[in-house]
Amino acid sequence: MGASHSVSENSIHEFTVKDARGKDVNLSTYKGKVIIVVNVASKCGFTNVNYTQLTELYSRYRDKGLEILAFPCNQFLNQEPGNSLEAEQFACTRFKAEYPIFGKIRVNGPDTAPLYKFLKEKKSGFLGSRIKWNFTKFLVDKEGHVLQRYSPTTSPFSIENDIKKALGET
Repeated sequence: MGASHSVSENSIHEFTVKDARGKDVNLSTYKGKVIIVVNVASKCGFTNVNYTQLTELYSRYRDKGLEILAFPCNQFLNQEPGNSLEAEQFACTRFKAEYPIFGKIRVNGPDTAPLYKFLKEKKSGFLGSRIKWNFTKFLVDKEGHVLQRYSPTTSPFSIENDIKKALGET
């Protein structure tokens, strides 16, 4: 494992990322929202379950303050081979995703996106901070702090109670 890089940011609201068209998006626009950040792929065995359930959760809770930020990533067996716009079109057409699909990123290695360095530093996984596969999910509170990290095998529906709690519904 490589050296750990310390990040000075305290909240995901301090980051700017690229949307699928390459435009800057300041994540401070999501202040006050509960957020699921997820690395996605269109050709993964987890694709159908995750996109279907994320879309359903978004339709249920977006009016209550849930936001989903999906980041296409091609680091796991080339399961997101297209460009960012193709990834966005796939999610929005096939799964009716209405949440933002951002530009393709790297979640591991020397070119890890700064947002993912932050997420991994705040919540390690089962075997360390490295993202193990597509559809690793991070739950972030309204202030931009990472509450929880979920493995790729954790279905979005199974974290619904955590989402409701973060939204203040329980």
